[in-house]
Amino acid sequence: MVHSGRSWARAAQDIREGIANRELWGHLGWQDIKQRYRRSVIGPLWITLSMAITALGLGLLYSQLFGSPIGTFLPYLTVGFIVWNFILGCLTEGSDTFISNEGLIKHLPAPLTVYALRTVWRQTLMLMHNMLVYLVVLAIFFGPLSTPGYTLSQGGGVPQPGLSWTIVFAIPAFALIALNGAWVTLLFGIISTRYRDIPQVIGALIQLLFFMTPIVWPVDILTKKLGSGDWKLLLIEANPLYHFIQILRAPLIGSEQSWHHWAVAGGVTVIGWALAFVAMRNYRARVPYWV
Repeated sequence: MVHSGRSWARAAQDIREGIANRELWGHLGWQDIKQRYRRSVIGPLWITLSMAITALGLGLLYSQLFGSPIGTFLPYLTVGFIVWNFILGCLTEGSDTFISNEGLIKHLPAPLTVYALRTVWRQTLMLMHNMLVYLVVLAIFFGPLSTPGYTLSQGGGVPQPGLSWTIVFAIPAFALIALNGAWVTLLFGIISTRYRDIPQVIGALIQLLFFMTPIVWPVDILTKKLGSGDWKLLLIEANPLYHFIQILRAPLIGSEQSWHHWAVAGGVTVIGWALAFVAMRNYRARVPYWV
């Protein structure tokens, strides 16, 4: 049976073949990292060094501003930045995926999903470099993080259970985040090839999203100031990025894990992939002409 270019079967086939071509997108992702730090003295370790400097500088500053204990706040901020950088990369570089791969798309007969997975894999490699910073921070502050009842803010912070075997939940948490990174790259990548203003819009909104997401500030601070029933706290819950960051950060720092974060992240995953599948079905064949 021959399917037209605009069909669900062709969209599903593109995704299946893209995943199957893991050697191709895996190699391209590695080459992106190597090319970016070509002729550099320490190479990709610049990724780790940049994260370490950012986390240390902002951790020391904001811990003093918020009156938070450095032993628990610095790991909180470090993991938040690591996850945020992965999400940020999927949003910004994902929206530019097909545009930046124009030459390959026009001359290499490969599924579009290959280029999306190339971007997600590249961001995964960068996250793996940044996790070295987390391991160092964990080794230094293991005592405070493993103490049951520790708090992220002084004077009324919510007691946290501390590090335990639940750290293994970080594995499915990252898998879920990476799965969302794939649909984000596919959906926004396709839209951006048609409307070139989309990457600019995303870039303009990034700073706002950063400050609205609990990365450098704990939710405890707003809860103490506003009260747990204040409607303004609903703005935080309405931010899907908060839930994605929290499902990975909570197990890594021994924080309390709320299953509603997983429920929201799972719901966004289903809706996002449905939208990406529709975009693949309707516009996949047009991308080579739009780029």
